[in-house]
Amino acid sequence: MASVNPFNLSDSEEEAERRPNETVDTERGPSDGAPGPPPSNPFSPPADAEPPTLLLSSNRTSPSGEGSVSIAATTAMAGTTETRISVDGIAAQLLRDQYILTALEFHTELLEAGRELPRLRDYFSNPGNFERQSGTPPAKDQVLGPGGPLNRANSISTLDSLDFARYSDDGNRESDERLAVLEFELRKAKETIQALRANLTQAAESEGPSHERKNFKSSPEIQEPIRPLEKRALNFLVNEYLLKNEHKLSSITFSDENDDQDFELWDDVGLNIPKPPDLLHLYRNCGTPLPSPRDMADVSVGVDFADLPGNCIAQDPPKKLDLSHQQQTEVVQELEYQISLLSNEKQSLAEQIKKLQSEIQTLKRTVSSPPLATLDLGFQKTSNPSSSSTTTNTSSTDPLSVPPTDNGQYMDFRGVSEPETNPDPSSTQTISQPRPHSLHVLKSRPPVQFAQSNRKLSPAFLQALLSFCRMCSDSRLGAEVSRIADSEESVMLMLGRCLPHIVPNVLLAKREELIPLILCTACLHPESKERDQLLHILFNLIKRPDDEQRQMILTGCVAFARHVGPTRVEAELLPQCWEQINHKYPERRLLVAESCGALAPYLPKEIRSSLVLSMLQQMLAEDKADMVREAVVKSLGIIMGYIDDADKYSQGFELMLLSLGDPSERVVSAVHQVFIPAFAAWTTELGTLQTALFPSLLARIEKLLLQGEHGLDEHKLHVFLSALQSLIPPLFAVVLQNAPFTSRAKLNGDIAAIEVTRFPRPASPLQDVATIIGSREMLSALLLLYDYQLEHEGTTGWDSLLWVVNQLLPQLIEIVGRINVASSTCVHEFSRFFWRLCRTFGKIFTNTKVKPQFQEILRLSEENVDISPGNDILTKATVPIYATGVLTCYNQDEDRKLLVGFLEDVMTTLSLSHAPLDSLKASFVELGANPVYHELLLTVLWYGVVHTSALVRCTAARMFELVLRGMSEALVDRRAAPALITLCSGPEFSVRISTIPAFGTIMETVTQKELLERVKMQLASFLEDPQYQDQHSLHMEIIRTFGRVGPNAEPRFRDEFVLPHLHKLALANNSQTVESKRIDIATQLFEAYSALSCCFISEEVMVNHFLPGLRCLRADMEQLSPEHEVILSSMIKECEIKVENRGMADAQGSMSIASSLVGEDAKTKFLSKMGQLTTSGAMLANVFQRKK
Repeated sequence: MASVNPFNLSDSEEEAERRPNETVDTERGPSDGAPGPPPSNPFSPPADAEPPTLLLSSNRTSPSGEGSVSIAATTAMAGTTETRISVDGIAAQLLRDQYILTALEFHTELLEAGRELPRLRDYFSNPGNFERQSGTPPAKDQVLGPGGPLNRANSISTLDSLDFARYSDDGNRESDERLAVLEFELRKAKETIQALRANLTQAAESEGPSHERKNFKSSPEIQEPIRPLEKRALNFLVNEYLLKNEHKLSSITFSDENDDQDFELWDDVGLNIPKPPDLLHLYRNCGTPLPSPRDMADVSVGVDFADLPGNCIAQDPPKKLDLSHQQQTEVVQELEYQISLLSNEKQSLAEQIKKLQSEIQTLKRTVSSPPLATLDLGFQKTSNPSSSSTTTNTSSTDPLSVPPTDNGQYMDFRGVSEPETNPDPSSTQTISQPRPHSLHVLKSRPPVQFAQSNRKLSPAFLQALLSFCRMCSDSRLGAEVSRIADSEESVMLMLGRCLPHIVPNVLLAKREELIPLILCTACLHPESKERDQLLHILFNLIKRPDDEQRQMILTGCVAFARHVGPTRVEAELLPQCWEQINHKYPERRLLVAESCGALAPYLPKEIRSSLVLSMLQQMLAEDKADMVREAVVKSLGIIMGYIDDADKYSQGFELMLLSLGDPSERVVSAVHQVFIPAFAAWTTELGTLQTALFPSLLARIEKLLLQGEHGLDEHKLHVFLSALQSLIPPLFAVVLQNAPFTSRAKLNGDIAAIEVTRFPRPASPLQDVATIIGSREMLSALLLLYDYQLEHEGTTGWDSLLWVVNQLLPQLIEIVGRINVASSTCVHEFSRFFWRLCRTFGKIFTNTKVKPQFQEILRLSEENVDISPGNDILTKATVPIYATGVLTCYNQDEDRKLLVGFLEDVMTTLSLSHAPLDSLKASFVELGANPVYHELLLTVLWYGVVHTSALVRCTAARMFELVLRGMSEALVDRRAAPALITLCSGPEFSVRISTIPAFGTIMETVTQKELLERVKMQLASFLEDPQYQDQHSLHMEIIRTFGRVGPNAEPRFRDEFVLPHLHKLALANNSQTVESKRIDIATQLFEAYSALSCCFISEEVMVNHFLPGLRCLRADMEQLSPEHEVILSSMIKECEIKVENRGMADAQGSMSIASSLVGEDAKTKFLSKMGQLTTSGAMLANVFQRKK
């Protein structure tokens, strides 16, 4: 005997079978309660019988919960047949036995497996199953489960109403009791509102004496004042009219002006009456207005138009109450209007009937069957509208015919005979409403023919037989499933109804799969309100869309815009963007910013340059998220690529400055990559690139320099210079496109390829000159003609290039001469600008136009090398910018020689004239940052080393300190150290002293031991050689160098060389008789000891050298500078405490070792040892500090 396997389940409705010998067990729907358990348990077969194949099946229950579940089983089969139980049967049993939590878990597992069960879905989606109004007893036929009535759930949310985005992984999962309390209070508040609304309506209906209303009616010229309820009703109709006719922005404004009214809900008006027709219907019937319900009696016309002949509508007059003649006339006119509509529809139906009859005749010829002939007679009878009895009898043969609920826009396939030729009586009663689309749909598809059965079965038996087909069409989903759309429009209507129910139940990670479906429906749906709802779903599809999901949505928006055109984009898509501009999630605001740029090409130009530009400007100024502002800047760049309103130039310029000043680097990068190139392209078309944009930026730089005499705002200077730098490629493109040879440029023949290093690397493709020109081939052809023109024909008539040479370059060189040479940031920014300018415009332009202007200002020559008072330009920033921004553009031999010669001349001139060396230092610092120029700088310095003048050699020695940082140790060992030792061998003490900072830099940066020993020996000779004993400046320089390099030098070098010699210098300074020298040395020693006090110094060195040196220095400061003496006393006390703490820590370490060896109690040993210590309170507190 085969055992029952309860886990071998099947939810297939095709596997369900009926058991003919078992009575039907009708169970109630979820809302009516669940009956008690059946007499027998279907899950356990009888012990004395072979287990039959038991199958449980059910139909889909309606939303009200009514339905039936039939339990059937086939007759006993072979013993080896395994019993299969349907999932629906298990669900029914769980609900019947009130295992609600088990059923809920079962429902959840089915949902996760993608096998939703209608019974469980309808049960858990019905709130009535989980709460009951107080004071309402259960129905007497309702059987409660063993647990009694189900207590109220914590939330009124049901499974169908859940917002899965809210309960998703990234949502808020908090669910506490406060949620249930708030929902209960919300329901009570809504009930109170409904009651107050009803009272308000009654008060409004009864307000005002009747004789006043009669006065207004008798005198039409006197207009009755509008009542509040009438105003709200009219506001609702006006807003509805604006939405239907795609006046979205007007509707938004109207809603803002009436913010006390909810235009989404008619009940908010306060009238407990049905909503009146729309404004269009009221306008069309303004000549024959229907009387208001309160001024007339109700008239009931019980006419079934399907049962009357076409001309008998007026023969059955309505029942008259006390109606005036005018009111009767209005009713008659309305009925006549309906008669005209029905006549037109009747004529269309008659034509369709003729077409169907012709097709029936064709079938008669091809199929000879007695039942078919009988059916044909039925069709002929139904062609007469007056024979209602025949129609009723014929339709009764269709056991599943249901009155249509879709206005006839779907073909009903639920019957077995031709539905088009056999309309329901109930459906013909709705014929008073015009349905032009219905007729078109019916004509668009030929009727479907089915082969007729040759069996002779009674209609009643056939109906009873077909009733065993388990179908459900009385729920929303069942109604959608049972109808098949037969036209594109009906498909769109169906999708518009179904998608709002589908989207919340799709996993967040997969919702982008719905984007094509939502977009197609939004494009083709005929109703604007549904389209708005679908686009709202699209923008709210994912709570926090990632980059890929946003790309999908943007792609869909662009496809939508291409399909529907600019008018609908403005009316339907832009309001969705506007609603999300202040969304709390930055990803949603990012979607709005990106949408504005993606939709820019498809918007009307007026909207593009006004509304969209204002939206983006607001987001740029107010949004706090960097990624949103970055997307805003990129979208603004796209807008600048399509804008054609010249009046918006000033707004675009201000947006550029605003975005350049953004604190986020990614936003500024987006400005240079997208916005500035697009804005420059627009100004090029306007012809204002050279006349407005460049002069505006240069004027701001000059103003900044004037305001910054006491402190330059380097950040603003960087902003303006970076903007100018990004404008160089568009400027060069303008020069090429307006050149005399532009018309001669041809793409025929072989065109030489552009060198890879011809242009600087662009920050984005929009800054590539080839992209601006149009193609690399065209750029190559223009470059050949450009170089030839500059080299052979000159710039005559070339206005765009003459502006660069005669206006831009002189103004830039003048600005360069006014900046502070000590500001390395400013020097670097201007150097980079000139470097990009020269590289972009080419070598010929640099050699013939840029260098001559700098050389004329610098006035360097062989004869004028001794400096003149008027040549102070060599001390300005012009020198480093010319050297690093112009002379380094090209790296060939002649260019390198020119740079070396210029630096040698500047070094010689400044040294011989005793001028400040800041400009030369700035040049060496800027060039020394690039290892490529280290050899070149050493060549320049060697020129100074072997120079005959001691002044030049001193300058060269001091420049070594700047270039040694970052230089390779091999180069230092091979070239720099020998040059310094050569300088030390000279007779001048000033030259030797000038080498000390360079030697200190070597000690600080080099790790090669041999080189360090050589430097150590050289410094020791300075300190120990008797000839340097009285060299005050040498001692000052050594102490200054020790203080600078000591903290970063090798610890052994610091402990064995620096600190001992500082101790000696401090001790010697105590006996210095010249007070000025003594205070100079003391001040330098104080700075050196302050820097070295932060280093870790061994106890031995601290006791032997550091503390004695500080005490000697304190002795000097007691007499020379009392304020320094206080600081030194504090430093000495600190160092002494450190020394004592280390001694105590060592004592504690030996104590713990002894304790472990002896094995005594550690606590007793520690206390006994502590009792022997004689220390102050402060020292005792330091015992417990961690050893450093």
